[in-house]
Amino acid sequence: MYLLFLSFFPHNGDMIERDTQPDEELTSPIEQEEERSLEVTLRPKTLADFIGQSDMKEGLTIFMEAAKARQEPLEHVLLYGNPGLGKTTLAHVIASEMGGNIRVTSGPALERVGDLAAILSNLKEGDILFIDEIHRLNKLIEEVLYPAMEDYVLDIVVGKGPTARTLRLNLERFTLIGATTRLSLLSAPMRDRFGATHQLSFYTEHEIAEIVRRNASLLEVTLDEEAVLQLATRARQTPRIANRLLKRLRDFAQVKGDGHVSKELAIAAFELLGVDRFGLDAVDRRILEAIIEKFQGGPVGLSTLAASTQEELDTIEEVYEPFLLQNGFLERTPRGRTATKRAYQHLGKPLL
Repeated sequence: MYLLFLSFFPHNGDMIERDTQPDEELTSPIEQEEERSLEVTLRPKTLADFIGQSDMKEGLTIFMEAAKARQEPLEHVLLYGNPGLGKTTLAHVIASEMGGNIRVTSGPALERVGDLAAILSNLKEGDILFIDEIHRLNKLIEEVLYPAMEDYVLDIVVGKGPTARTLRLNLERFTLIGATTRLSLLSAPMRDRFGATHQLSFYTEHEIAEIVRRNASLLEVTLDEEAVLQLATRARQTPRIANRLLKRLRDFAQVKGDGHVSKELAIAAFELLGVDRFGLDAVDRRILEAIIEKFQGGPVGLSTLAASTQEELDTIEEVYEPFLLQNGFLERTPRGRTATKRAYQHLGKPLL
């Protein structure tokens, strides 16, 4: 995925022609494998250090303080929202604030009841079990979780047929934190067993700028304030993307500069990366151009749009569409997707 930038700033300071292809994964909120160590490094340890989501933080603070005052484990928590907004980070912050250890897994990783039983039986009083993509749990695992969440017991069926019997294992009182990007795919019985449900929303540019300043300090990267603002406008209101762009600016500054990120360097770097001033990348523009040029501005069905852009349907719906809708480039109608006046203006297309 990492690109080799052979031409950025020549010695005379002028931009030159380049053949580098834009990195289409640069503005995707989906976590990349190589980013996990970086996210751990930048992860805040307390709610006070967690920037943004102020309403949710206030509710969580009360929720946690009440549990600590009663000397009880926190009730189960469900976090939902778009990828990259901080659900995993928030789970670690809750574990740190409550003084418990955290065990991290995901819905697809729990394939057998034995997998879940091994994890639950090793949890101590007050520990946190974090299940990412909890909507992808299979039904059998989900049903085993119900008594574990409600009564802190684990029912295991031993044997088959007429000789089968159920063993009930007592569990320590733990807290389950579930995270999902698709709340509607979570079954009603599972949703009802969470004591608190919180939505993580997109961040403001001011909050993103604050996150960039904090993380730049941790990474020992110096940026002009104008460079911070240039990054904040392109981060698609998502901290994960902001961190990724910050990492790229650091690379540019080290290779083509003196390590300091100026406004001019930031603008030139983003131009080379194919990220425009609104945070749109090559895929975003391809989606909007397809609607405008191939389907006269829409409406067009999602499956047709996916086929015409050669992108997966789920990728468009979960990764690109939320940002385009949030920022007024796209509208969703009963008949399909349509491009807005803002999309025409941004792409320099005449209104039909």
